[in-house]
Amino acid sequence: MTTTLPRTVRPAAVSEDAAHLTRLKTVTQYYVVTAFLALFIGVLIGPLQALNYGGINVYEFPLLKALLKSYYQGLSLHGVLNALVFTQFFISGWMLYLPVRDLGVRINLRFAWFTYLMMTAGLLLAAVPLLTNQATLLYTFYPPMQGSPLFYIGAAIMVAASLLVAGQVIWVWWQWKRAHPGRVTPLVTYMCVATWMMWLVASLGLVTEVVVMLIPWSLGLTAGVDPLLAKTLFWWTGHAIVYFWLLPAYISWYAFVPRHAGGRLISEPLTRLTFALFLLNSTPVGLHHQYSDPNISVLWKVLHMFLTFLVAIPSLLTAFSVAASLEDAARAKGGRGVVGWIRYLPWGNAIFSAQVLAMISFILGGAGGIVNASSTFAPVIHNTAWIPGHFHITVGTATTLTFIGIMFWLIPHLTGKRLPSMKLASASVWTWFLGMMVFALGMHWQGLLGVPRRAQISATGSDVYRDLPIAVPQLLTAISGVILLVSALIFFYVLFRMLLSPRVDQGEVTTPLPYSEVLSPAGENLAQASRLVRLTEPLLALWVAALLLVLLMYGPVLLGMVTDLQAVPGWKLY
Repeated sequence: MTTTLPRTVRPAAVSEDAAHLTRLKTVTQYYVVTAFLALFIGVLIGPLQALNYGGINVYEFPLLKALLKSYYQGLSLHGVLNALVFTQFFISGWMLYLPVRDLGVRINLRFAWFTYLMMTAGLLLAAVPLLTNQATLLYTFYPPMQGSPLFYIGAAIMVAASLLVAGQVIWVWWQWKRAHPGRVTPLVTYMCVATWMMWLVASLGLVTEVVVMLIPWSLGLTAGVDPLLAKTLFWWTGHAIVYFWLLPAYISWYAFVPRHAGGRLISEPLTRLTFALFLLNSTPVGLHHQYSDPNISVLWKVLHMFLTFLVAIPSLLTAFSVAASLEDAARAKGGRGVVGWIRYLPWGNAIFSAQVLAMISFILGGAGGIVNASSTFAPVIHNTAWIPGHFHITVGTATTLTFIGIMFWLIPHLTGKRLPSMKLASASVWTWFLGMMVFALGMHWQGLLGVPRRAQISATGSDVYRDLPIAVPQLLTAISGVILLVSALIFFYVLFRMLLSPRVDQGEVTTPLPYSEVLSPAGENLAQASRLVRLTEPLLALWVAALLLVLLMYGPVLLGMVTDLQAVPGWKLY
């Protein structure tokens, strides 16, 4: 697949060592393909969840009962594979490859392979109890529900591997900074490093919960754990991880989508500000998930609520900047009018349409997120079907559909193989978007009617879930599962056909890294850069500030819990 170059673009820095570049592409390919293999299994289970909320109990079918012990095991597998495994593998490959290429440096590829093998080993360890119904925890880490030690150990190894990838990228960037004093960090590298720094801060809560509390507890080394302390540590990571999933998509939206549209990135300084704000604001926000929990001061809950609202600021900056880039592209092609320019965008290009439809879904998801974070509205929708409806238009669409669009050019770039059919790729993109929107509508609607999340609604004997007001959203949810299954089958047909096809091109020539032209660049010399660029350049200082802010917002809350532990024994429901 050949792409058309815009007028002038920043080319990727080229390593003089062709063998090193080939090996780098290989490890990247292993990361991203493993990610999509996990997604493949996860999405095959997804329609079963949709049919459940459509009032259709398929878990009693003999063949399905032989594979899955219950709806809850299916939900656990679906959530872990799609939300944890798929995202972590793809992001680790994506945000290792981009900064290395952006800086034109060599890295220790043995270490890169070690992190991949370590992450895969963690996945395999966690998979055993998941498949044997010994970790049916609804993909959470909520005691007193207790899973197999292998699940906790495997999950810890996976997260540790991602942190090692983060350390390698930050080290490479720091070495580049030392070798190029006074230089402005290139934009793609800046976005990757800021995201990895955010993850290093955000992951501390979950790492502490799993390593200090859950692994010793599941091994019988401690008698019990405090559920409230564990839940609070979980949500330290649990909300911020959404931005760890989302920001890698933002990297493509800012750096590459304008080129796919034929336009320009509006402002590098504004983009850098967006990522700096996410680094600072995206972690100390988890208590808005715990409005109903006792023994947490209302003051801290309200502070976290306002900090959550602040995260909307970089999201709005992104909406303005990316929309302006798209309008710039469309008007350059003859688009006119307030909205008439939209039809001049390349909607038939699956690489472009996947990512712009992902952006549209995130607008809706962001609006729902404000509702979720509000102490007034949250009790209405908390733990209802509204929440998975929201989750599927943020992570399930905004993140996943972006990664799907990226794969349509990334695999040809890495391997020299061609996208077999743009029409089929487009069909998978548009049906995925349609299916997710219908699913979200049905689930949000059911949530407002009080239907609980994580429940086998189709097997309940209560007539309240069969009354007429619920029939329409149930039907929508069931239909969405069928649409999404068709979409997934089309996409994976395209993906596997591409992966199994022979190499026919030089990926660097026919599908180069699609850097966008920039209307307002940051420049290369820090001393001559704008004040905004100079303020956002010291990422290490911003990282320390982010860590201090999260300690300030969580320290007093956690200290009160630690000094008054209420330990309980484990409970193995499944």
